[in-house]
Amino acid sequence: MSTAAVQPSPPARSGGAAAIGLILTIALSIVAPIVTYNTLVDDHGWSEASALLVSGAWPVLDSAIMVAWRRKLDEFAIVTLVFLAITAAVSLVGADSTRALLVKDSAVTGLFGLLCLTTLLAPRPLMFYFGRKFGTDGTPAGVAYYNALWRFEGFRNAQRRMTLVWGVVYLIEAAVRIVLSYVLATSTMVSISPFMIYGTLGGLALWTVKFVKRTKAEGAKRAAAAAAAEQAANSPA
Repeated sequence: MSTAAVQPSPPARSGGAAAIGLILTIALSIVAPIVTYNTLVDDHGWSEASALLVSGAWPVLDSAIMVAWRRKLDEFAIVTLVFLAITAAVSLVGADSTRALLVKDSAVTGLFGLLCLTTLLAPRPLMFYFGRKFGTDGTPAGVAYYNALWRFEGFRNAQRRMTLVWGVVYLIEAAVRIVLSYVLATSTMVSISPFMIYGTLGGLALWTVKFVKRTKAEGAKRAAAAAAAEQAANSPA
């Protein structure tokens, strides 16, 4: 009898629950903080630190809604709140020159990269929680299925590899932007910095999607090979 572990099929997704959870997270944890921060700083002259603190209320609201809905504070919400705290702390450091602001922005992405690498020492790496947040519908059955995948070595290795890549890339991106902040003219750096930020994020997201698809295909191929070997072993000579 074969001892190869075959991953079970995922439960049927609740499309409505998945859509609502995703929309809430994007709206409250991503869009609303950016809009609030830019409005307060650009239109009302607030300081960075004050604007960040107020902007941080939106992800807190997202977490509160999810707790009331799911009856649980998930690790993704905790990571979001920790990252907001790091961002607020960095904004309080140093002078308020344009170059200093560019360097501080780079420090934030660098700290995120460091956070990714640090979680490789934890029982489960950061990308596991990102995957569970955006790869399931958030229902108990979906979350339980995703958690159960951790027992498969291939799944664990994939999560750690993704976390490693995200961490290293963000550390490199932060280092490059800090160097460029001192090498290039400030006006030039202000123009290209957003492209570096969102280009890095988009590139990592695209790589992650392709990596997950390739990993699933390889896993299915191994499972098929194991099933064929087991069938051949059990077939009469």
